[in-house]
Amino acid sequence: MSTQNVPLVENPGSAESAAYTSDNIKVLEGLEAVRLRPAMYIGSTTEQGLHHLVYEVVDNSVDEALAGHATRIDVVIHVDNSITVVDDGRGIPVDEKTLPDGTRMPAVQVVLTKLHAGGKFDASTYKVSGGLHGVGVSCVNALSEEFDVEIWRDGQTYEQTYSKGEPTSHVKNTGVTKKRGTKVHFLPDKTIFSVHEYNYDILANRLRQLAFLNKGIEITLTDERTTDSKTGDSKTQSFKYNGGIAEFIKHLNKGKQVLHDKPFYMEAEKGTLVVEAALQYNDSYSETVFSFANNINTVDGGTHLSGFRTALTRTINAAGQSLGLFKDLKESLSGDDVREGLVAVVSVKIPQPQFEGQTKGKLNSDIAGQVQAFVNERLGAFFEQNPQVAKRVINKAIEAARAREAARKARDLTRRKGALDGGGLPGKLADCSEKDPSRCEVYLVEGESAGGTAKQGRDRKFQAILPLKGKILNVEKARYDKMLGHEEIRAMITAMGTGIGKDDFDSSKLRYHKIILMTDADVDGSHIRTLLLTFFFRHMTELIQRGHVYIAQPPLFKIKKGRFEQYIKDEREFVKVMVKRASDGMVIRYGENAQTLEGRPLTDFMGKLNDYIGYFDKANKRFRNEAVTAAFANLFAHEGKDPAKRADFESPEKITQLKAQLEKIGKEAKFKAVSEPVLDEEHQTWSVSFTDTNGQQRWIDWTLASAPEMRLLLGKHAQIAEQLQPPFLIEYVQKGAGKVEVVEEEDVEEQETEGVADAAAAPGTAAEAKGTKRSANAKLPQDPVEKKSARDLFEYVIEQGRKEYQVQRYKGLGEMTAEQLWETTMDPERRTLLEVKLEDIAGTEEIFTTLMGEDVESRRKFIEENALDVKNLDI
Repeated sequence: MSTQNVPLVENPGSAESAAYTSDNIKVLEGLEAVRLRPAMYIGSTTEQGLHHLVYEVVDNSVDEALAGHATRIDVVIHVDNSITVVDDGRGIPVDEKTLPDGTRMPAVQVVLTKLHAGGKFDASTYKVSGGLHGVGVSCVNALSEEFDVEIWRDGQTYEQTYSKGEPTSHVKNTGVTKKRGTKVHFLPDKTIFSVHEYNYDILANRLRQLAFLNKGIEITLTDERTTDSKTGDSKTQSFKYNGGIAEFIKHLNKGKQVLHDKPFYMEAEKGTLVVEAALQYNDSYSETVFSFANNINTVDGGTHLSGFRTALTRTINAAGQSLGLFKDLKESLSGDDVREGLVAVVSVKIPQPQFEGQTKGKLNSDIAGQVQAFVNERLGAFFEQNPQVAKRVINKAIEAARAREAARKARDLTRRKGALDGGGLPGKLADCSEKDPSRCEVYLVEGESAGGTAKQGRDRKFQAILPLKGKILNVEKARYDKMLGHEEIRAMITAMGTGIGKDDFDSSKLRYHKIILMTDADVDGSHIRTLLLTFFFRHMTELIQRGHVYIAQPPLFKIKKGRFEQYIKDEREFVKVMVKRASDGMVIRYGENAQTLEGRPLTDFMGKLNDYIGYFDKANKRFRNEAVTAAFANLFAHEGKDPAKRADFESPEKITQLKAQLEKIGKEAKFKAVSEPVLDEEHQTWSVSFTDTNGQQRWIDWTLASAPEMRLLLGKHAQIAEQLQPPFLIEYVQKGAGKVEVVEEEDVEEQETEGVADAAAAPGTAAEAKGTKRSANAKLPQDPVEKKSARDLFEYVIEQGRKEYQVQRYKGLGEMTAEQLWETTMDPERRTLLEVKLEDIAGTEEIFTTLMGEDVESRRKFIEENALDVKNLDI
């Protein structure tokens, strides 16, 4: 066989091939790869990835606790959606580390800037840990626009700051301390993440799980964005469970009727493997099982969960045979049968576990056999010692097997019949003409009347309408076969096309990739929406997880004046519209020199003032005195990236000025005491305190000034400080009859509408009518109106915006015509949809059980606890 040189490229001289050279090969250094492909490291750049940043930092603190060096972890969500995590562990090392290339760098900087660097690669520092790859906290650093670390170690305080993975300061020794541990504060980079707000419930669920899985550790979660309706303080929860996962089971079964009083708990250490499991049965028809490996919630299961399930099925079948309970049963119980009503938690701790990917969703370590043997032995012994419990559990599984057969027959009725069978889709379904499911959407509409309106208003090409008569069955209280006998539920299942049940459900057969729940904004509408969500959560969970279920969001307000109507989606937009309408023709004079604001600058100022008032109220919760909050803002606000500057606190000058102002304010407010300026040895900064009328000592220092809510206040104050000077005089300018104004593009549509109304009322064209946006200038106050504070000014402007308009808080779909329903709620170009997501399964399970289950007492308690937080109550 002969060989010859054959060119690898057919046309090496082409421009296309010439463009691909070694210059096109990129080598990403340091954390650049994380910023370029963040989803590879944290799973996604959506809500899941955003919360994963917190998990990475908290998991490091938990690892310190597992190693026996920490007992408390505090997590705080700040008003700017930044996060602070503090633990009382050993503190990240700060001594210098020699890198492979010979350079030396503080150990903390190595941990925060180098991938695959950490203390989890040998068994001596951390015997068991959730962090394994050495990339977690460095990824958080890379994906944060601000990242600050403070370390208390060996009696000293060390600080360092970063931005987007790059250090913006050296490691500094700032003072002495008696504390020990690590404090991490980070603000996720808004250019990376598509979602910027943290969900309190998602974080609470994760932290609660960690507290259950690690007996004795106290974990607190504080949300500074929300205040307790009773105390006025930030919303805070503390999680500490000495009973471990047995208490977790009790928590999951809260409000349910259990088959045995105490959860069955088993624990064993087999070599390097530690296995914990707890289970308890209730009388419901669903299964709730959580699995964990080294405290990581393995949402996709793995070898430990498969070993547990196999052992459970075998042990229950063996116990049933020995107790003679299977005489009338044709075949053995299946896994689905024995898991009906089961609530269980399986937790393993193992050195160097193997996960699928950085997000650790599935455990791959080969431990299924060990877990199976352990559960077989312990659960078998438990059933032998507690035959009455065994009989109750096995009889429930036998009932489930019989119901499964009945449900199979009932399920056949919901399957789509072939064209030759003369059947098809539900008669009430108004289907769409589009055949591609990814382009189709179905509206589940409350009531036949609203359904008829929706059918008239829809786009027939891609929008289907399924009206639902009355309230559907509450599937939380109904067995499977009864549910499938309900007409409205059968209609939904048939319309979806996926089938139902573990054997028949196939999400790939979904006929509409958007399932939109459209109900009224009243109590009945909310109840029907909850019933529908209960159905999807219990029986079509995958549709929620795949992002197919949405809730329509009809507008909240309608304003009307003559023939002009406008729909407004929410409170924030309402304020914006009112300000825009009120400021037309308005002139505000402010300060001693009576400078003026009007037109677009006035509208912009009012928008910023609205934000400022919100920030002011949040900051004032720290001071509980508006005069002190205002003095603080005036003294420490700076323009630019750093609205609060540490330099203001590193010398006593400004603190002395603040002290003088506090003493002046205190004479009127009757403060009990104002302290002398004090030097903080831990941070080498100055502070001052005052004791308010309730005897509460309140410190003003750099820690407070650098808090996110204070930075937001100071930043906004710096933008509008000049315009915040009282007194405020409000005047109106009478416009000429034929004067034509230059308007912004976003105002054109609203002016056109008003112009048509004005043109109909008087001679002239619509174009002429556009020139007078406000036809009722003659009714405006002729004398200037004076307001003494910026808050009073804002409230007056909103009040003026509402004048002459009928403001209706919107409720029912039936109040709209077909055209209005299309414009506000169904038109993809203008509507707002709320996607239903499933992040906190345990929390969701508890809510549905409480609100839709059999336990009336737990529901009454829930209503009592949340009564003060209810909004838009229908009475």
